[in-house]
Amino acid sequence: MSDNDTPDKDATEQPEGQPEGQAQEPAAPRPRTRTAGTRTGGTRTAGGRAAGGRAAGGGAEAGAEGAAGSRAETAAEETAGARAAGPRRPGQTFEGLGSLRQAMAQATRPTPTPTAAPMLATMPEDVQPKRDAFGRSYATGKRKNAIARVWIRPGNGKIEVNGRDSPIYFARPVLRMLISQPFVVTDRLGQFDVWCTVSGGGLSGQAGAVRHGISKALTFYEPGLRPVLKHGGFLTRDSRVVERKKYGRAGARRRFQFSKR
Repeated sequence: MSDNDTPDKDATEQPEGQPEGQAQEPAAPRPRTRTAGTRTGGTRTAGGRAAGGRAAGGGAEAGAEGAAGSRAETAAEETAGARAAGPRRPGQTFEGLGSLRQAMAQATRPTPTPTAAPMLATMPEDVQPKRDAFGRSYATGKRKNAIARVWIRPGNGKIEVNGRDSPIYFARPVLRMLISQPFVVTDRLGQFDVWCTVSGGGLSGQAGAVRHGISKALTFYEPGLRPVLKHGGFLTRDSRVVERKKYGRAGARRRFQFSKR
């Protein structure tokens, strides 16, 4: 018998759910031509694939359920461990990269220490005041091109510059405030009379020279005032002077106007 007359094996099989005593009609012979959709074996294979897909889908669903269950168990264990360990400190949690950088910057930043009051150097006890026969102390002050010779002695606070009172010689209030700064810092305002001669420079430079001379004279009359005046910078000679004019230029750095035509 040829292959065309051979009945399909699947056709003779007993389907599920059919009674055994019921007769089954023989299946038609399978053609030799391999055409998609007419092949019984292909139908069976597709059915098998569908059943396998269902089985695979069921396995995937079961796997997803198992993974979800394991995740839930892990989360429950972590929560229980966190509860047992106690509340987490807020400094250990960082929300994002910006918070982490900010926390690192705060950790590396030096802790500011409270600044104490500046310690003033104490004068040696063996330093003696320098006074002349009239009970005055003399000092020389300089500022820019001005030079001042200053004498101080106890009094009521009168200041005389080149034979004139300070309000007349130094008409600007800022210049009068400048020459009274050493007395204000040392808390000796109105306790000394000042007589000085000043030459060179302008009024601003002369006022600075008088202040420098008064500060030095105070240290000679009362050596204990030197730390306060030194800390305030009144004893340092201001070395700033005007820059000299250069040849070939209108000033220190100013050039003459250039005309192309």
